[in-house]
Amino acid sequence: MQNTTTHDGVNRAKLYQLVLFPLNNGATNVYFVLILSYVAQFGSSILKLGMFASIMVTVMRICDAITDPIIGAIMDRTSTRIGKFRPFMILGSVVMAISVILLYVMLPLIPETMMPLRYIAFTAVYFVWVLGYTFQTSCTRAGQTVLTNDPNQRPLFTIFNTIGSMLGMGVMQFMIPLIKAMFDVKDEAGVLISSGYANPALYRIITPIGIGISVLLTILAIIGIAEKDCPKYFGIGGEKQEKVKLSEYAEIIKNNKPMQRLMVAGAGCKLALAIATNTTVLLALYGILMGNYNSLYLPMMILGYVFAVPFFLLSVRTSQKHGQKASLVRYVSIALLCYVGVLVLLLICQYGNPALMLSFPFEGGGSINLYTIAFILCFGIGYGAYYATADMPIPMVADCSDYETYRSGKYIPGIMGTLFSLVDKLVSSLAQTLVAFIFLICAGLQDLPTDGTPYSTGIKVAVIIMFCVIPMIAWICTLIAMKGYSLTGAKMKEIQAVNGARKAGIASGMSIEQAMETWKTMDDVNQKAAG
Repeated sequence: MQNTTTHDGVNRAKLYQLVLFPLNNGATNVYFVLILSYVAQFGSSILKLGMFASIMVTVMRICDAITDPIIGAIMDRTSTRIGKFRPFMILGSVVMAISVILLYVMLPLIPETMMPLRYIAFTAVYFVWVLGYTFQTSCTRAGQTVLTNDPNQRPLFTIFNTIGSMLGMGVMQFMIPLIKAMFDVKDEAGVLISSGYANPALYRIITPIGIGISVLLTILAIIGIAEKDCPKYFGIGGEKQEKVKLSEYAEIIKNNKPMQRLMVAGAGCKLALAIATNTTVLLALYGILMGNYNSLYLPMMILGYVFAVPFFLLSVRTSQKHGQKASLVRYVSIALLCYVGVLVLLLICQYGNPALMLSFPFEGGGSINLYTIAFILCFGIGYGAYYATADMPIPMVADCSDYETYRSGKYIPGIMGTLFSLVDKLVSSLAQTLVAFIFLICAGLQDLPTDGTPYSTGIKVAVIIMFCVIPMIAWICTLIAMKGYSLTGAKMKEIQAVNGARKAGIASGMSIEQAMETWKTMDDVNQKAAG
């Protein structure tokens, strides 16, 4: 696989680059689990901050969204000896590592007699972590534009991105419940007295593990983009590229219609993932509604990944043949249909009736029943189809960035990626607060439930809403948004060819304005090539 830019404007990456750079997303997804999935539980159970922790998760997520375009604009104007993207990857990794140590290791040392200091320190440290998270996550979307624009290669980014996510997010999701079980306190009858999530020692163990994994993945990602992180791959103008004024961003947002629709689709997908995989929601589903968190969580997580594998292969093939829009629509539709079955199964679930509950012969669970088989099929196919496309909006951001270069001549991958993140994070910032609010309204719970919280009908209703109904609504919004999304596979091939012709013209001495006027369509490219 060659690392070249061809006459048709296609910039191809080497295989190792396609494999390594997406690990940047895996590096940040370590913290998606370590922080976003557990910080509310940590703040409530360890720091005794109650609902304040959940509210701050939402507030800081909104701050994260607001800072995204600012950092994106800075990134677009950045050019250093080590490139445009690598400085932000390094800075983000360092900031997150330091802040998570302060959060999980140092803050519990503040005595309860100094509670105001706990509130202040929690807020300040979390905000600093948010900045580091934005620095590094912004590079995943923006950096794709220099890695490859080959319509056959770009869909592969989804697969390698998901593998990277599994190395980051998946490892943490698998490992933390196992370590948590070591700190569970039970009575002689095996009834849970205190959850491991309420033990500060758990967080002191998972913090250095998470940091180590994230730093390793970051180093590999930096190696993956090193060769491409240079001016000759920056848009059609290369070193001649003009700086975009802040006043121009409003016009860009207004006129880039595909980006607007992708924001809606991406936000819907992220909200579905953030709520349906929220630690507290899964604790309530497997630990309270189904009665045995330790026997159900890991098997169901593994099954979800197993079912995702064939859909990954299918989605890449569909993207290469018909474009990424077609792939996203097809497999989100499958997920939506299958989750109708999941919804029905949760509605008929009966607490205390082994025949109508999930059951695995693992960690004290029972034998597999017909209900479990039906749930595995509906959930497995639905989750597999969805998970295979959950990160597809990320390479589609690169398509929208290339479209902006085609439309206006401006190369602004930082602002394009972070504009997407802004709406994405504003919507997903609702996740933790929605979780806490829905448990409060449906079950009357003032604090987040644990696997030791008694079963109630209100908890069942809350779980159904968050595990099924909200994701299904989000997927419907995604399908509606994609109806008018114009960047089909054929359109992207034309965009790359036109951008490539313009880039060659600029390299031979044309101004950006002259190149933009000379090549506007595929016919212009073909005529110039023939002439």
